[in-house]
Amino acid sequence: MKYHAYAAYKDSGVEWLGDVPEHWEVKQAKHVFILQRGHDLSSDKFIEGIYPVFGSNGSIGHHNEYTTNAPSLTVGRSGSVGEVNYIEENFWAHNTSLYLKEVKNSEVKFIYYLLLAMDIKSLSAGSAVGSLDRNNIHAINIIHPKITEQQTISNFLDHETAKIDTLIEKQRRLIELLKEKRQAVISHAVTKGLNPNAPMKDSGVEWLGEVPEHWEVKRLKNVAEVIDCRNKTPEYFEDGEYLVIRTTNVKSQELNMNGALYTDEKNFKIWTQRGVPPAGSILFTREAPSGEICLVPENLKFCLGQRMMNFICHDSEYANYLFDFLLSDCLERYIESVSHGSTVSHLRVEQVENIPVLVVPYDEAKQIHESLSEIKAKYLRLTEKSNSAIELMQERRTALISAAVTGKIDVRDWRE
Repeated sequence: MKYHAYAAYKDSGVEWLGDVPEHWEVKQAKHVFILQRGHDLSSDKFIEGIYPVFGSNGSIGHHNEYTTNAPSLTVGRSGSVGEVNYIEENFWAHNTSLYLKEVKNSEVKFIYYLLLAMDIKSLSAGSAVGSLDRNNIHAINIIHPKITEQQTISNFLDHETAKIDTLIEKQRRLIELLKEKRQAVISHAVTKGLNPNAPMKDSGVEWLGEVPEHWEVKRLKNVAEVIDCRNKTPEYFEDGEYLVIRTTNVKSQELNMNGALYTDEKNFKIWTQRGVPPAGSILFTREAPSGEICLVPENLKFCLGQRMMNFICHDSEYANYLFDFLLSDCLERYIESVSHGSTVSHLRVEQVENIPVLVVPYDEAKQIHESLSEIKAKYLRLTEKSNSAIELMQERRTALISAAVTGKIDVRDWRE
């Protein structure tokens, strides 16, 4: 659909709005709507009630009472600052959110879209995580078309954003399918090999099933040195030069430096008395959550934080295969087997040491790793393509909302 501009514009006098349709009014937000801070509700008051409790970014429980009539909206006050939710049922507004208390000759859905177009997060202040003062929102100058025009704009955006959201959801489902397929291919390769005609034998491990006849089943501690962290955390220093790797730094088979913490040389020497994890060895989280892995990169000075472990293969030529094996669903199956169906928040050191692993002839292990490297690269390209598509669609969604609620496009003649 090709969108057209309005016939005549005027200078709004507001930087974020720019020129607006000539017949639209510009008002302070407090003359259009009033936001109110939500209400305290301790966690022990969350019960199986019929009304959802909305916090800074969505429903966080239920209660048998409600504070706000629908339709309404919330804005994240602390936590997910600036997140906006449109709500079509009566709900309890938690004190981590602001809720719409009063609307003055306006349509709630239009205010929702208007808030999405405003840079609300930039108004947060007061703490490291940020907080939002409702008065800062009330002081912003906004546009105010007639309510009939607001309703048309809202209906238009409901329709168009729903189409975009459907496309985004399809891409997200595709990413999940790619992830599942990738996992299945890896699992098959590291447990069955690349030769479909190879003679098989019972591995002796129920969740492993049959494996190639010439492969061996051993325990992790027999093929690698398993190094556990010290059971305490080193002191952190803002000017420290030695990274402390924590479980939060190991995500999606990569070392994530977001929120990285550092220590000094004195602590580094104490925390590496059991050895400095060498490049190419495997980092492993045994708690919060258990089973995340990544390879140690080159030229990184670090020590292990709490709940972290390091696997150093006795034979370096086996390391790549072991990494692929731990990437497969074998590790998940093992964790399920030792937990007997219950939820496991951590693994004991001896449980990690006793993880059953397969020992494969070097030439075959090399072929498996090379084949999987190509396959992983292929799935990575497909996933990145889908993520790029999602990003573009989200940008289009944001731009469309902004254009409609600030009058850059005229949708008064739009019909579904």
